[in-house]
Amino acid sequence: MPFFLSMRDTDSTEKMDRPDCDHTELWNTYRQFSTINALLSQWRKIYRSRLRPYLQSKTHSHILDIGFGGGDIPIKLAQWANQDNLRLSVTAIDPDERAFNFAQQIASPNNVKFLHCSAAELLASNRNYDFVISNHLLHHLSPDELPKVLSEAKALSNHAIIFNDIKRSDIGYALFNVLARPTFRSSFITHDGLTSIKKSYTPAELQQTVPKGWQVQTLFPFRLLLTYHHNG
Repeated sequence: MPFFLSMRDTDSTEKMDRPDCDHTELWNTYRQFSTINALLSQWRKIYRSRLRPYLQSKTHSHILDIGFGGGDIPIKLAQWANQDNLRLSVTAIDPDERAFNFAQQIASPNNVKFLHCSAAELLASNRNYDFVISNHLLHHLSPDELPKVLSEAKALSNHAIIFNDIKRSDIGYALFNVLARPTFRSSFITHDGLTSIKKSYTPAELQQTVPKGWQVQTLFPFRLLLTYHHNG
């Protein structure tokens, strides 16, 4: 349990979420997401342990990524599946038009599709996916938005849901503050990363917040996984 960050910050806002934020720094932030996620988010490990075994059992699988940000995670998942000779299609959505415009400018495999839309719009179109995933989405959601997003993810998924987020930690905050400042320049990575840590959950807080049937697990370093499996 954090001491200095004992209370979750529900009031602060990331700079990149402001409509009038600096465009150049926003684009740099999107570009630098690939580095920060490769270092900390552990999607390679998640792919190997949780996604690949299922993909190997199917002839063709489909993943939905909610809130793709810089687009690096859906691209990586598609590349890893291609390297393993697995048929995978990844649909990545984000309601922020700026993220969609950025994603249109980056090279991506043919099995990745970026859409500027919400999960609710996909539901209205009767879409369905084997997995629904997200990265750093949970701590952005208000108390009203969280149950809505979880419900939409359940309705859109056939097999499982994996929401990967930050675990609030004094040590994690201190380390990120020291290491990120000299590494990530001319972007919002340091400011918004520290804000995100303060806004994130502890394992106990998240488990108390989500409905029955959802599981909260920790993943090194300073990660939380919120999962749901349709087969129990």
